Order: sequence, then structure tokens, then C-alpha cells
Amino acid sequence: MTQTGDLESWTVNDALIRRAMRDPDRPLLRFVGGRAESCGETYASATRLAAGLQALGVGPGDRVIAMMHNRIEAIHLWLATNLVGAVDVAINAGYRGAPLVHAIEQTGPKVIVIEAGLVPALAAVAAELRAPAIVVVIDEAPRNDLPLAFRTTSFASLCEGAALDAPAALRRSDTASIIFTSGTTGPAKGVVMPHGQVMLIAHRTAHHCRLSQQSVWYSFHPLYHMAGKFMAVLGSLVAGGEVVIDTAFEPAAWISRARHFGATISGGHGPMLEMIFATPPRDDDRNHSLETVCSAPFPRHIACDFEARFGVRGLEVWGMTEIGLPLWNDIAAPLREGSCGRLDAEWFEFAVVDPESDTPVALGVVGEFLVRPKAPWTIMQGYDAMPDKTVEAWRNLWFHTGDRGHLDRDGYVYFAERASERIRRRAENVSAHDIEIAISRHPAVREAAAIGVPSEFAGDDDIELCLVLSPGSEVVPHDLLAYLASALPHYMVPRYLRFMDELPRSVTNKIQRTHLKQSSGGAQRWDRKAHGIVLRDLIGRENGHD
Repeated sequence: MTQTGDLESWTVNDALIRRAMRDPDRPLLRFVGGRAESCGETYASATRLAAGLQALGVGPGDRVIAMMHNRIEAIHLWLATNLVGAVDVAINAGYRGAPLVHAIEQTGPKVIVIEAGLVPALAAVAAELRAPAIVVVIDEAPRNDLPLAFRTTSFASLCEGAALDAPAALRRSDTASIIFTSGTTGPAKGVVMPHGQVMLIAHRTAHHCRLSQQSVWYSFHPLYHMAGKFMAVLGSLVAGGEVVIDTAFEPAAWISRARHFGATISGGHGPMLEMIFATPPRDDDRNHSLETVCSAPFPRHIACDFEARFGVRGLEVWGMTEIGLPLWNDIAAPLREGSCGRLDAEWFEFAVVDPESDTPVALGVVGEFLVRPKAPWTIMQGYDAMPDKTVEAWRNLWFHTGDRGHLDRDGYVYFAERASERIRRRAENVSAHDIEIAISRHPAVREAAAIGVPSEFAGDDDIELCLVLSPGSEVVPHDLLAYLASALPHYMVPRYLRFMDELPRSVTNKIQRTHLKQSSGGAQRWDRKAHGIVLRDLIGRENGHD
């Protein structure tokens, strides 16, 4: 167990350098269908790229946006950014339209590093950006889609020189990364994560998952998510293990890829595990080296059968980007169905309270989860450039998560539900606000409200968009979806459209989303799946790609 005396050296830079110096030839990274690297090779690539960033003027405190899919350059860029003392801002590769503008304007990056195939999305919003950053393009020569005000260069050119002379001297209080997590009544919030926080996530993951030099983590989570970046990659780095990163989540290929790469651990969110379990059983489902599946949640209705079918141990945890991972089950204890674990009491305080009064509720009674740290710099330092949202989340000296559940007499916690307005779709937090802003620009729409409705997966939502059309307007649902596909990330495009005469409102004129959820369905609702519309095809047609 890491002792508190080690805290001052808790930075990503220190972790990388220690590992590279200790065992440079041991494998660290492998990408499905791509390259493999030892820790020494990763360190060398990161230090060359760091020198290239420094030549562009990137220094301590500057922000560097990474907009790309899972690929080895994403890890090199993250590490290089921290090596020069700058802040890594990895954003969803699906961002386009208003969400993309918001992420860039909110963080004010010195440099944007982007895949060539995603440049059209950036070019489409370039006129809305106040301060053009330097744009670094991966895969090919810089594109001409961007206005002349944008200075562009190639990623390859940044990696051609000598290595960085000396990494920046950092403290655990310095900001390591900003990760965006979606709001409900507003745009996505940038979570400011200090080095102390991301290192705590890595160390506690290594501890609770019993990672070692023999561990191989098979991860399909995006590298702009906490699970993929700080649990799988950084956790493996500090433990001396290896991580295999997939470029996409393919349920039918999960166990065969884990087998092929000799994985000992994998992870997922509840709906992902349900998709895996829904694939036809095979005779070789237990023929692998996989021991542990770390999940949030581990779906209760399939948990025992999942363990039995694949011969693995399900390890359910609970956390969020803002606070890391305060709740863990014991990897050595039998499965406790439905529980997200007990408090990691060395590092956190936890309470279940009445959300109206912040007073603790009795055992077994559902209340809101509150969390606070025991050591400094081990949870987020606020929402970037959103002091009002930061203050709103911190009340009575506790971070209010919005998640609800109960505590039993043995100290085990059971998650029940999310805050009423939050939408969670296939492991993505979705901002209702962003969907509503996008559709409000359509000339036929007078007003709209997006809500989450239960999907076929436990604890997961599909998106329903409730619409009131302008007088005399008529629209074809397919056209509305096509409009949204051109303005939003794919995971924000709704499954259902519900056409209404008016939206229900309170006496203070607020939209009553709870009422919309309770009245969901019926003849007013149009289902794109029932009409055979494939979202992938729709997005491809709208954006000129497959």
C-alpha cells in the first residue's frame, strides 16, 4: 500500500520516469491492430514529442487539446503534455457543433492536436472560435479546410527532433488533466484534475485490482475517459504491468481478444457487460487467462451467470471523474450482488443523506451520496471556468454527487439511481442542454426537452427528445435526426422523438422533466429503431464518411 509519505512525488511525470528507468525493456503498451511499445520506447516517444510541443511555445499551465480516437499518439501526447508542465485536455472524438465550440472556448488551448479525419468538424465551427490555436494534424499533411488565421503543422514534424532536455518540475497540486463530464441543465463541465488525484486513481486501482508486473489489462474504454486513461493505462504503469488498448468496443470479440493478448484483467460499464453477455455462448468462453472484470456497475441480474460463464471475478466499484473511486468491493471476497462496495476509508469520507437537508439517512434508506477527501489534491479542484457549478456541487463541505442509494449495516453501499435529469447512454454522460441547444436552431422547432428513458440495459438510458413545433410547421422525423447528426456527437442523437402541443412547466416556468419521464411513450412517440434507421448510416451520409 502506498504511504502518505510518498504523496509529494505523486505526479504523472514521476511515475513515467520511475518506470522507464526501472524496467525500460518491459512491455507497457499494445494496441489492437497496431503498435506495441516497451516503457522505454514510450518514454522516448513522449520526450521527443514534448520537445516538439515546447518548440511551439507550450509551457507550464498551457492547455493542449487532444481530439482523436484510441491510438498510440493519444498516450504519447498526454505524457508529453505533462512532461512540459502543461495540462492535458482530451476531448471526445465525436464532438462537433456547439459541444466542440464549448470545449475549446472553455479551456482556451495553446495547441489542438487532431486526427485528419476530424478536421472538418473543427473547420465547421472555426468562425465561432475567438482565439485560434495552433492546430497539429495527425495522419497527413495539414488540411486546408481551416481559415488562414489558424496556424497548422503536422504531428510528424513535432516528433523529429531531439528529446526534451529536462521534464518540468511538478507538484501533486498542479493540474494534470481536464476531462469533460456532461451537465444536465447546462453544457458539459471540464473537471480540473490535479496530479495527486489522477495518481490516487492509478494507485488505488493497482491496489484493489492487485495489479503486478504480470498483469495485462485489456481496455476498450476511450482515452478521454477516466477508466481508460487513469485506471487502465496509469494504473498499469505504476504497477509495472502492461495494457492492451482496443480501438473500439466489440462485444462479440471481447473474450477472444482478451484470450489472444493474454489479458488478466478487463473492465467495462454495466451496459457493455450486458452486451457481452447477450452474445451467443461458446465452448471456449472459459478458455483464457482473464481473472477479473472491473465494472461500474456489475449488473445484478447477470452478475452470477456472467462470472460462471466466463470464469472470472466481477469487481464492482463506484466513482466519478470529479472524485475518483471512493467505493470498492474486495477482490478476494465472494460476489455481493448489487453492491458497489465499501468505502476506501484511508482516503475518503462518505455519507448518504437526505438531498433536501444534507442530514444522514438511516441504514437501508435511499439518499444522496456525498464524498470528501482525507488528503489534499486527491479530488477535482473545480469545474474549469465554472465557479458557479463548482460552488453548487460543494455544499456544507461535501461534494454532492447527485447519485442515490443506500448503506447496509455491514458498510456496503448499493447504488439506486442517478439524479433525475442526468442521462447516461452506453457509458457516456449526455448533456440534455447540448441536445436542446442544437435542435432549437431548427426553424421548425419552437421548444424542446431531452430526457433519458430506460433502455434495454440495466442502469442505462436511451434519449427521448420532446418537441413542440412552431405554428404551421411540419417536419419529417428522419430530417430532424439528420439535422442533429450534423450538429452533435453520435451518442447524443436521440432514439425517440415525441411531438407535443406544449411542454409541462412548473409555476416558475421550469420544464417538468420528471413529468415528461412519467408520461413517456404512447402514440406521440416516434422510434427511429422501429423505423429501421441506422444511426451509423445516418451520420455517414451527413458527414461524408462511412
